[in-house]
Amino acid sequence: MNPIMPTAFHAMIATPHYLASMVGGRILQQGGNAFDAAVAISAALAVVYPHMTGLGGDAFMLMYSAKEKCITGLNGTGRSGRRATPEFYLSQGLTAIPQRGVQSAVTVPGMVDAWWEVSAKYGRLPWDALLAPAAAYAEEGFPISRNLYYWICRNEQLIRGQAGLARTYMRSGKLLLPGDRLVQPELAAALRAVQEQGRDAFYKGKVMQAIVDAIRKDGGCLEEEDFASHRSDWVKPLSTAYRGHEIYQMPPNSQGFSALMMMNMLESLDLAAVPRESAQFYHLMTEVVKKAFRDRDRYLTDPDFADIPLDRLLSKEYARKLFQELPLHPPQGAPFLSRAIGQDTAYAAVVDDEGNAVSFIQSLYFDFGSGYVAGESGVLMQNRGSFFSLDAGEANVLAPRKRCFHTLMPAMICRGGKPTLLFGTQGGEGQPQTQLSVMTGVLDYGCTIQEALALPRWVYGRTWGEDGDALRIENRGFEAIGAQLQQWGHKVELMQAWDGMMGQAQGISIGPNGLLSGAADPRGDGIAFGW
Repeated sequence: MNPIMPTAFHAMIATPHYLASMVGGRILQQGGNAFDAAVAISAALAVVYPHMTGLGGDAFMLMYSAKEKCITGLNGTGRSGRRATPEFYLSQGLTAIPQRGVQSAVTVPGMVDAWWEVSAKYGRLPWDALLAPAAAYAEEGFPISRNLYYWICRNEQLIRGQAGLARTYMRSGKLLLPGDRLVQPELAAALRAVQEQGRDAFYKGKVMQAIVDAIRKDGGCLEEEDFASHRSDWVKPLSTAYRGHEIYQMPPNSQGFSALMMMNMLESLDLAAVPRESAQFYHLMTEVVKKAFRDRDRYLTDPDFADIPLDRLLSKEYARKLFQELPLHPPQGAPFLSRAIGQDTAYAAVVDDEGNAVSFIQSLYFDFGSGYVAGESGVLMQNRGSFFSLDAGEANVLAPRKRCFHTLMPAMICRGGKPTLLFGTQGGEGQPQTQLSVMTGVLDYGCTIQEALALPRWVYGRTWGEDGDALRIENRGFEAIGAQLQQWGHKVELMQAWDGMMGQAQGISIGPNGLLSGAADPRGDGIAFGW
């Protein structure tokens, strides 16, 4: 199931939805650069991939500027409201923040401001041109894709129970079907307001007011001041060296450092000597993941509220220590219970003819986020803040004006100071694990980016409602591998050969001669194309 891997020298785009890819191509052909295209793609995904992302969500952008010859990052994630405290929930008899509904909408959506910042700093085209394609798709509609239909069906009760969702995804009491035209007039109005008035329409103007009025009426905690005070932050990406390459990730509140820790551990052995499709490989990967996740879960939160010892966590010395602790001889699955994390995300990448490169990711957290559309604003709010803890002893405890532990983590690999690989994926716990599969596939096993995305994947961790962790592996004739891992103490579940639970990854590789190769995940609705 290996789609054609397009190659080109001028530009390359890879997104999880073919219409968003087309939007990016249109922007580049109108004279825009990669930064313009990234904003337009992100906005388009907020319309055509509404189960995974939207105006009510967050984004991270990892960027290479060919003019500045540097890599920078933009943290476009929102902070909790000033009334968002553990007491707000505990006083109502709650022991945790609800996963759905208005009270799960704890944080201000950050994505719209991220678009504005990237456009203002690096863009070339006018702001209104970047949002025009997304607004048109919201007004005129587009066909419901197979992936969107799957999630509509999976969330039927949620959709039927929320007026804003029902207006959008139902006709005459029935769910829309694949190929039906999805029109989103309320979302279109919000996009047109932002297109015409800029980011202030969303954070200080009529869109903000419509959202806040609805949240206040329905018992939530976000207010005008929370939106008005929001800002994105330009940040310095984290990096580590691996076999002659530099791997870049976003800093906390992103979980990106966990992937760097994993690669640091793997540098201690000749990974290419371990067969990629073997019990030894999956055991090694799972144990490396557990080690990194222990430290991630202990420390990750908003760095404005805690000291995160990144120098120690990312040191090669610490990685060697962790590697020596891995239960490899004899192989034995170590006990570890992860926290259940949402997994629904949209990742995309774009490279232009000047050498600019943008690796970016956005999300509502759960599929359809909070499940709460704020009044008639058309904005489906994220539920990222539902992952905050109400336990004062935890790093990720809820507090006013705080960013939550974030699963989003776009990635970039460079060699000699220039990008060679842009990649990322959907899937909360699965993001660092799928990135691990992609990175080792390319750097250790000699795969192309398309071959790396097609490798059989695994996800270790826990999904909502489960009491224990499982190691889920795509089954490509792996019955014997699964049985061996069971003997070593792993709780193994063999999944379908190309299982949607493994997320949807995209990537672009850049060869030393400038050859661009693009890849979209065969598990999803995306395409990569270039010219």
